[in-house]
Amino acid sequence: MGAGKPALYLGFLGVGRIGLDRMARILQSGVVNATAISDPSPEMINAAIKIAPQAQVVASFDDLLDREIDGIIIATPSALHAQQSTRALERGIPVFCQKPLGRTQGEVADVVAAAQRSNILLGVDLSYRYTAAMQQIRDIIRSGELEHVFAADLIFHNAYGPDKPWFYDKSLSGGGCVMDLGVHLVDLALWALDFPAVTRVESTLFSQGRPIQDPAQVEDFAVATIELAGGTILRLTCSWRLSAGCDAIIGASFYGTGGGAEFRNVEGSFFDFRAERYWGTKRELIVSPPDAWPGRAAVSWAQRLSCGERFDPACANLITVATVLDAIYSR
Repeated sequence: MGAGKPALYLGFLGVGRIGLDRMARILQSGVVNATAISDPSPEMINAAIKIAPQAQVVASFDDLLDREIDGIIIATPSALHAQQSTRALERGIPVFCQKPLGRTQGEVADVVAAAQRSNILLGVDLSYRYTAAMQQIRDIIRSGELEHVFAADLIFHNAYGPDKPWFYDKSLSGGGCVMDLGVHLVDLALWALDFPAVTRVESTLFSQGRPIQDPAQVEDFAVATIELAGGTILRLTCSWRLSAGCDAIIGASFYGTGGGAEFRNVEGSFFDFRAERYWGTKRELIVSPPDAWPGRAAVSWAQRLSCGERFDPACANLITVATVLDAIYSR
């Protein structure tokens, strides 16, 4: 970032629903005072200009890289994430990318290596880490209050499915509900437990109620068992378009020899979460809505960038999460 600049000058690549939301929230933070935008949709560009009327519209990713920007926010289809992130990092431009950073462990490892070579800050929008409820759960686990955490139940059921065709093409998306939703669950559990080694992964993937036989199919329901060093077992379930009686079921429940703790959405909401602490049949509510967490990951990245932070070695954990997803897909 150039000396004397009052705030970051960021480029926004992709301003669909998520990209537009992240743009609005990061601009509201006051860390950013000017942007450049690129998106193939005139409708999305018009929406973005309403949020950032002083932003310059550029025709392509290459044009965006040629601008004098301090960082780039990438919210394009998944198949493009790794390549675009790597190119930006190799140009010396810090990156904040939507999940998944790559479709496979290899793609993710390549991006992390590029960030490390350039000593550039890399961030990924693993947004549920930034909820107040999950941060409280993590603090409880890390404090040792639950003693030995021997099991966790991880769940993300979305009553709806993606509305973009590329999500259903495995070559473009990398996978179905596991790549879209399960990545959050794997990341949350490993992050809360301080990324222990993964020793075994077993899974069954379904499409329209039947186990998948064709590896090119995209799953809409998945179950997986993940065993960690020390014997801890994670049980993961996620889905699209499940008849679950509400918009969404999202949760992470951790069971230890000293009690339990749970992160859970409230009344089927995609945005409201609570955290509870369990002792036998007793429970205590420790965090409840409201909590303005969407976009907090992007704002945190921008704040770190404005402070001059460089490559974060914790990015290696992104490779660990991608390795687990590869194992779930038997890759």
